[in-house]
Amino acid sequence: WIMTETFKRWIAPKDFYKKVFLISVPLALQQLLNSAMGIADSMMVSWIGQVTAVGTAAQVENLMMTVGFGVASGAGIFMSQFFGKQDLKSEKKAFGLGMILSLINALVWMGASVFFGRQLMGFYIQDPTVIESALQYLMIAMISYLPGALITMFSFAYRCIQKTHVPMLIGLVSMSVNIVLNYCLIFGHFGFPTLGVQGAAMGTLIAQTTGLVIHIIYAYKSNQSFIGTPREMFALNADFVQPILRRAYPLVLNELFFGFGNTLYIRAFGRLGTEAMDAYYVGNQISNMFFFIVQGLNSANGAILGASLGQGDLALAKRQGNWFVALAVVLSAVSSLLILTFAHPMVDLFGLQNANVIREAVLIVRIFSIRISLRMFNVLVFSALRAGGDSKFLAFLDAGIMWIVGLPLAFLLVEGLHFTSIALVFLIIQVEQLVRMVIGLKRYFKGAWLIDLTQEVKTA
Repeated sequence: WIMTETFKRWIAPKDFYKKVFLISVPLALQQLLNSAMGIADSMMVSWIGQVTAVGTAAQVENLMMTVGFGVASGAGIFMSQFFGKQDLKSEKKAFGLGMILSLINALVWMGASVFFGRQLMGFYIQDPTVIESALQYLMIAMISYLPGALITMFSFAYRCIQKTHVPMLIGLVSMSVNIVLNYCLIFGHFGFPTLGVQGAAMGTLIAQTTGLVIHIIYAYKSNQSFIGTPREMFALNADFVQPILRRAYPLVLNELFFGFGNTLYIRAFGRLGTEAMDAYYVGNQISNMFFFIVQGLNSANGAILGASLGQGDLALAKRQGNWFVALAVVLSAVSSLLILTFAHPMVDLFGLQNANVIREAVLIVRIFSIRISLRMFNVLVFSALRAGGDSKFLAFLDAGIMWIVGLPLAFLLVEGLHFTSIALVFLIIQVEQLVRMVIGLKRYFKGAWLIDLTQEVKTA
């Protein structure tokens, strides 16, 4: 009987799974589409021998989007709770604050690209030919940071109000535009000029701008709860802004240090040579496809827990969190099995010629099956902590563990012990995910995240 009751603790009613499905599947499909677009881009630039150049230039965008994720998360945790409380006035203001911060973030990284682009590219790789090609891509792609950052905030807004099908459909349009334009502009098909890596950047810029325009028009036409007049969204006072910023800034700093840490991984891997980087970029693009399960579950977790916390029902939020943990066990096993099964056929799609690069890329994809299993648990912990505003501990858990465990280990293996296989290095540094999982689950079960944040904000 005791075992039966314990087992039931982790099994949710059917209505819960239906709700998770309706929220997570559109977001998971959107992530899958984004990854598919990234793979299509990488395949096209691989056909002109520019995988490493575009991958290196994209590191700046990755940093911008990573910080943008922190900004949107900070505003989003309050939007979710205001939505649960049905305080639409405050929901609009939280969205407006998120848009302002997203815009500032994009402008900062555009400025860094303009004034320090060459130094940034040289930080990651020393090949002068690759650096020149990367700069050609960066000088155009950086303009797409503006629409890209704002699209991220729109996507988070729809997650918070549990209408995740909207960003999925708009993302499908953007992806289609990007793939068609890349095909035309990279190779010069259908009367378009042959622009190579610059064509890839222009395709991204036009696709992102198209997506943002559709988001703005649709949000106003459909009278979404988070959209309003400029005064309703942007007339902010200190009593409203300060509590949100206090909870949000650790998330932004976390994403900044986590994103910069990821680029340091690229620097460490770059010491292994261009062939190693080709293998990593290809393997990483393929593996990103399978993160759609993680991202979908993550968003459903945050939206559902945030709404329950905003309603003040902490006991329900705790039960829902446990149901998510059990769900992660099943989904992590399934995703890992799929990655192991299809690793080689997917690498073959890239038409790589070097046998060593192919072998390393396949190994990296298979190692990602371990990473995704561990990351599934970690992301669920992050979602719960983020939903309840436990942002300082989240920053330690995410970026802190990376800098304390992962990065020193990577540089030790490459610089100190002179490992030559990028796949082996990548395997060993997954210790970071294991440490994060153990500490994170302990924090989760303590229940420090069970907080109604709407009580902290003065909405009058």
